[in-house]
Amino acid sequence: MSGKTVTCIGAGYVGGVTMAVIAAKCPDYKVLVTDIDEEKIKRWNTDDLPIYEPGLLETVQKARGRNLFYLTDVKSCIKEADIIFVSVNTPTKTFGEGAGKCVDLQYWEKTARDILESSDRGKIVVEKSTLPVKTAEAMKKILESNKKSLKFEVISNPEFLAEGTAIADLETPDRVLIGSSQTKEALAARDEIVRIYEHWVPSEKIVTSNIWSSELSKLIANAFLAQRISSINSITPLCEATGADISEISKAVGLDTRIGGRFLSPSVGFGGSCFKKDILNLVYICESYSLKETAEYWENVLKINEYQQERFFLKMLRTMFNTMAGKKIAVFGLSFKADTDDTRESPSIYLVKKLLAEKAQVALTDPKALRNAFWAFGDDAEKIELFEDPYKAAENAHAIAVVTEWEVYKKLDYERIFGKMSQPSFIFDGRNILDGEKLHKIGFSFFALGKPPLIRD
Repeated sequence: MSGKTVTCIGAGYVGGVTMAVIAAKCPDYKVLVTDIDEEKIKRWNTDDLPIYEPGLLETVQKARGRNLFYLTDVKSCIKEADIIFVSVNTPTKTFGEGAGKCVDLQYWEKTARDILESSDRGKIVVEKSTLPVKTAEAMKKILESNKKSLKFEVISNPEFLAEGTAIADLETPDRVLIGSSQTKEALAARDEIVRIYEHWVPSEKIVTSNIWSSELSKLIANAFLAQRISSINSITPLCEATGADISEISKAVGLDTRIGGRFLSPSVGFGGSCFKKDILNLVYICESYSLKETAEYWENVLKINEYQQERFFLKMLRTMFNTMAGKKIAVFGLSFKADTDDTRESPSIYLVKKLLAEKAQVALTDPKALRNAFWAFGDDAEKIELFEDPYKAAENAHAIAVVTEWEVYKKLDYERIFGKMSQPSFIFDGRNILDGEKLHKIGFSFFALGKPPLIRD
């Protein structure tokens, strides 16, 4: 090994996945991942990892026990480290000033103070959590408020991972962004982080910047992606009202090289841990600088997302004769997107809660996320039937709602499903992944987003 030890504080999605790839690609570095959650660390040391991500287990197995270690002794991991990545939870604040919009930095500040307390020499501290612009300045002030004469350099290295493709995103990234102050010491620290990524990332894809640009870039990237989803979703009701087909419009618009076709697929709405939280944070930052019009612009991206979720539910309710009481509804998908078990801010949660409020009987199926159902629904989870098998979930159902774009839902035998459902049978496709014409011929009344309905007499 090179003698360099990297510690990551926080064994969640970002820290766990990123460190696994760094350890696999940099065998000359010792990589320590530490967290106070003993159960989480225990699972990182088995093949039953605490998160599902395609390719993650294989990546962990390459390095675990060689130069990748998962530990609960945070203080020892801090002390041993030359470089510390901070990847702790930064949720939206739920109390006090900025509640509902700004980031709650209490865990981040505690981590900064833990680093200071447990360090016996200067270190490079890398912001990996998504943080508001100017947070590095506060981190630096905390770390330098020590009586040990220790020198710390704070670097920003935001993550740009998409759940479901995170390993590929790390192994072949569009870019790696590393921001720092412009002092001689900070630039030298930035070069240390550059050297880590140079083990496998082409130099032209490693982008350096000042630290404020780096911190803000993460928020803006997520805001732009969410904006594209809300933009195409905002057109779906117009298509339904006029008889236009949103798929044809998406294709035509996406063929314009100035626009491109990515993130132009209509859906029941975006979810996940980042988009909503980061846009709310961006709104709060704009408001704090009295940029009212900019704040309102980005807030409307979220309003369109909420409108799309509500509209999907109301379409179901009105189609099913304005009553769902006692009717069984099979909900296909709990995770917020395919190829992950993450249910945070999932549109499925919103839909299921609305269905329960209408006294519907909800049967929920998902290939990977069912173990998170009790976290997602709390006490309401007891009112929901959970099925790994979508065929079982659909038995005697009056309707199916496809909420997550899992590949398996495209390949089901819908003739078999139709034969065991209550009649009339409805399918509401919240991801536009099914062949509506085929399903209509089988006997379903079919409803997709931004397309004319196919209704059985």
